[in-house]
Order: sequence, then C-alpha cells, then structure tokens
Amino acid sequence: MSASKPVNSTPQASDELVVNVYSHTGEPEAGFDPLLGWGSGHVNFEPLIQSTLFKSADDGSIISDLATDYSVSPDGRTWTVNVRDDVKFTDGEKLTAKDVAFTFNTAVGSNSELDMSNLENARAINDTTVEFKLKEPQSSFIWRLRYVGIVPEHAYKKETYGSQPVGSGPYKLVQWDKGQQAIFEFNEDYYGQKPYFKKITMLFLDKDTAFAAAKSGRVDIAEIEINNANQTIDGYGLISLPSARAFGVSFPMQNDTGKKSLDGDPVGNNVTADIAIRKALNTGIDRKAILEGVLYGKGDIEYTGVDQRESGNPDAKINGSNLEEARKILDDAGWKDNDGNGIREKNGTEAEFDLYYSSADQTRQALSVSVSEQARELGIKINLVGTNWDEIYANQYSSAVLYAYSSVDTFNLYLQYHSKEADDTYRNPGLYNNSVVDGYLESALKAADQDKATEYWQLAAYDGNIGYGPAGDAAWLWLVTMDYLYAVDETLDLGTPQKNSGSDILGNIYEWTRRDAPSSASGK
Repeated sequence: MSASKPVNSTPQASDELVVNVYSHTGEPEAGFDPLLGWGSGHVNFEPLIQSTLFKSADDGSIISDLATDYSVSPDGRTWTVNVRDDVKFTDGEKLTAKDVAFTFNTAVGSNSELDMSNLENARAINDTTVEFKLKEPQSSFIWRLRYVGIVPEHAYKKETYGSQPVGSGPYKLVQWDKGQQAIFEFNEDYYGQKPYFKKITMLFLDKDTAFAAAKSGRVDIAEIEINNANQTIDGYGLISLPSARAFGVSFPMQNDTGKKSLDGDPVGNNVTADIAIRKALNTGIDRKAILEGVLYGKGDIEYTGVDQRESGNPDAKINGSNLEEARKILDDAGWKDNDGNGIREKNGTEAEFDLYYSSADQTRQALSVSVSEQARELGIKINLVGTNWDEIYANQYSSAVLYAYSSVDTFNLYLQYHSKEADDTYRNPGLYNNSVVDGYLESALKAADQDKATEYWQLAAYDGNIGYGPAGDAAWLWLVTMDYLYAVDETLDLGTPQKNSGSDILGNIYEWTRRDAPSSASGK
C-alpha cells in the first residue's frame, strides 16, 4: 500500500530512523499481535515490540533471549524452558513463566502461520520455568520458541491488543497511522542490549514508492525491487542480504493413471515421473546463468532448497550446467528425438509438460522463461502457464510449478518431502513418496538432540544412494536463492547482518548506529 501523503518530510534527529523494510509483507492487518501473525510470517522476523524465548545470532544460530536454558525429555515430548526473572512489560508488570504459558496456549489454533498443532499444552512450573507438552516428538519445536512473541496474560485482549500492544521488547508502539506508518520508541526498561536508535518510523509503502522515497531522501532504508539492482541513488548505498528464500520447480512424481486429488484435480504426469527427465534438467540447467540473467547476481545458485542451512547436505548436490551429461542421461533412458522436431520422445510420449507460475510475480515469470528456454537445448519442451494461485494449486499434482520456499524452520522439510495424500495443499506438491526418506524425516523430528536431528535432515537429502536431492531422486529442480535488496543511507552503519536474514534487516537493530552523527537534527 502506498502512503497517501508524504511522510517524514522534515529532518529527524540522528538517533531516529525511518524505514520501509517490510514491503513484502505489508502492513499487518490484525495489528502488532504475535498471536495473529505479527513477527511469524517470514524468516527471522524481528517483532520489535515483543520478546521471544530465543532469537537468531549473527551467524544464524539460535541463541537465548528470554530463555536462559532448556532441556528436552528423552522421548522428545516434554520441553522445559527456564526464563529470565528480570524482565518487565512496558506497563511495569513483571514477565513470568505464566505469561509464556498463556502465550503459547492462546496461540494454539489462533493463526495457521504459528502452526501450534503439535502443542498439547504449556504450563508454568514456577515463575521462571515453563513446561511444554507435545503430542508427538518434534525437534523443530525450537523454531516455535524462536518466533512467537510473548504477550502479557493480564493485558491481552484479542480484539484490541494488535493496536495497543504491551510487550517486553526493545521498542514500544506509540503511534499507528493505518495505511501509512507505525512509530516505535525505545523501551527504557528493556533488559537486553540497548539499541542506538531511540525512535523508528516504519512506513508501509510498496517497493516502487519506497524507491521513490529513497530518491527524495525521505527514508533511511528502503527495500527495493530486484530490477533496481543496478540503479544508484545519491547519498545511498545498495546492500544485498542473502536469504533462505529458494526458488525451484516442483515435479509431479507419479504417473498419470487417471487418479484424482481429494478435490477432484488431476494427479500424475508421465514425463516428469521419469527420473531421467528430472535428473537431466538438474544436470543441464545453468543455474549461474539464471542467477546473473534474472537476479543480476543478487543471490546464489541452489541445488537442494536448503544449501545455505545446517540441514543442507553438500553430498546431495550435483555438478550442474553439463549439457552433454544431461543429454546422455536422456539418451540412455530412451528419450530420443526420432522425428527431428527438436523434442525427444519415449514410447510415443513426447518430453513435454506444463510449468505453472504466478502471473503476479515478474521474478517467477522470468525464472520460468529461463528454465523453459534452457530445457529446449536438451530436447525438452516446457509450456509456460502464468495464472493465479487457485489455478496453480488445482494443477500442481499433474504439472510442474515454480515455487518459492523459505525452509529455515526444519519442519518445512518434513512437510515438503514426507509422503502424503493428494490433499490439495501446497506442501509436497509433487507427491514425493520414498519410504527411506520418510524414515529419515521421522527420525529427525523425533530426535531430542538438535545435532542428531540435523544429521537425519541431511540424510533425507541424500544418504549416498537415496534422497530427495538431485543426487538422489531429484524431486525438485532448485534454481537460486534471492537476496533482499535495500537502499541504505550512507550515514548508517548496520553492523553485521544476521546470516540469511534478508527478509529481516532489523534483526540486528541492536548493532546499528549512525556514522559521525551530530547531536541535533541531521537536516537530511
């Protein structure tokens, strides 16, 4: 949404910050309530107002925030978390384990993004200890503890909290002009590292308007579109922050037998169900050319969807961009161009399938076009279908789809690759089904130790013989991860941004300062 009038047109003090950094999420419709989605929708999202039990370190690892330590029972079903005893909410009331338990119990079923379906209950053992009972073991529950902002039991009302939030984070909301901006001021009672910036004005602008705001000097930071990557703005630098947002093509893994999904949509594709097609595309597609041509080099090539994460397995990768090897894979599998029309065929079936993408997203369109053009070099014809998400979901089990996933939360790997019915959700859209991989994914979830869980997540990608990665079953054609781009006022020092934090540039707000800042208004 664009602001209806100029915002921040007057100079601000050096310790005041004007940002437009969440144009990919937009203004929170339900307000600043973590139980209704604020702070949980994107990777490493910094809620600002509320504290979380855990947070992300600069290297991307999970470290304590409100929590002092935690333990997991041998069966993985009971998590015990100890919390600090020196924390106050902004209304002066002390934060205790009862508030933590209340937050999580209230979160169950409140918002799908929070995904608390596996939480049986939370209870305060005493003022500084909370116990979480899970229905099933879930090593990835640590990410629920990482994302959910803690709200006060005594001051929480679903109907009003979003517009009048009380939290214990580094900032407090002091003004919300719906459709335009939200203003946050430093919480003087904050227990953690004190940020330099005492006031943050968050604008709710689309990226084009934000870029114009930067050109006119009205913002300190503006998230911008990838197509502005080569533009310069006087007084601003362009920074490119890596993220875990990976783009890839899902392949229908089943043959077309006339089967239908639970909603009656077609299931199966006789071309993509052949591993030789999937292997050849994974081997022949030049990911680096796509990265440079579509994303202007602002990202990285991707093979498994989680190459940048601890759960990624380097052995699951392959040597990509090898046309000759890709052609040999197809030849050996019987896919040959016998009639000279440029399209291979096998047993009367041409190597041709549809690739769906969101027509509202120029980046996905460009990625799809690039894949289609390169596939023709292999004798594979990919027909592009740009449309809406309803149509995409209706065809995902019978056609390829250009998706984007942010699999920081390891539970996403389970949802994405564990076998399931054709239930018309976007998880595991290719209906990948491998009992060995299922076993690894289940073991990863059941592990009470995070290191052991990581080992199983990696084995699911490839164990030397089997896995969802391109070295194994090649269930997807992963292409690239895309950086988030920001125009940043040259007077700002952003410290060391968190690893793969692209969508949450504010994640290390505690480290930010303004270079050579005068004590009075800057006249910016």
